[in-house]
Amino acid sequence: MRMTVKLASLGLLLGFLASCAISPQGRAAPLSGVASGETRWQGTVFIDGDLVLEEEARLVIAPGTEVVFLPPADGKDLFTERPNFPGSELIIRGTLIAEGTAEKPISFRFVDPEAPAGSWGGINLKESPEVRFRFVRITQANSAIHSHGSIVRLEQSLIENNLFGPRFNTTEFTIRNNLFRDNGTAIRFHLGTPLITGNMITGNDKGIFITSDPGDYRIEGNNIVGNRRYAVALGEEVADDVQMANNYWGTDDTVAIEASLFDGRKDDYLGKVIFSPFADKPISSGGAKLPAATSTNLNDS
Repeated sequence: MRMTVKLASLGLLLGFLASCAISPQGRAAPLSGVASGETRWQGTVFIDGDLVLEEEARLVIAPGTEVVFLPPADGKDLFTERPNFPGSELIIRGTLIAEGTAEKPISFRFVDPEAPAGSWGGINLKESPEVRFRFVRITQANSAIHSHGSIVRLEQSLIENNLFGPRFNTTEFTIRNNLFRDNGTAIRFHLGTPLITGNMITGNDKGIFITSDPGDYRIEGNNIVGNRRYAVALGEEVADDVQMANNYWGTDDTVAIEASLFDGRKDDYLGKVIFSPFADKPISSGGAKLPAATSTNLNDS
């Protein structure tokens, strides 16, 4: 039984920023500092250093927008200690709505499209009351989405070539019908209440890493296949079993599935990933589409 994933690269989207000043050279002036009130981005937005969206503020990003992170200029990278990261970073304390379309996805990337994962900090959510990502592509970040104490939806999006994809704690996080590929760790969490369903998680070093104390979670209906080190890894503070039935693991061989897990089968102080019953063929995401120029073909042979 084999699964083949065919993916085309997303095209780069160009435009002009309507909601900020334009430099005399015609390029959108890079943003940093603090944003407040109601803001709309469209076209190409450049972030130089750390940009903080204040509490009570609302940022709406239009379909087709590119958010491009620059190497921070001197004095612009103000927040580098945990839970922040070195490099340019978008810090959200208010509301963020980033909803593209299949034909016009929203992109978050580093200025050099060939740069490696970790070239910019991430989208950092701090007690945000509402954050919605739909038809977005996030690439080259330390942590694509880092969240504490927030309410977040991530749907029909492409998360690739980051050190971490979603990385969160004490967050109500819906992660549905996305593609996670070529990240260090696709999804990492503790103390969260995630719904993780309908996703393709493939080609990462680790698929899902639960570091400690999983709470009211549901992880089912995903294709978790072809990850390099582990499909799922449990951290040293996960002493209880983790329920992960009704996912597809790329095989119907239970020995092979067990070998893809770092859990109590390898270290007896850990709980075990309970993966049975499991799907014996790839799971459809219910007709969900990914961003334009990206497709997944699942071949069961």
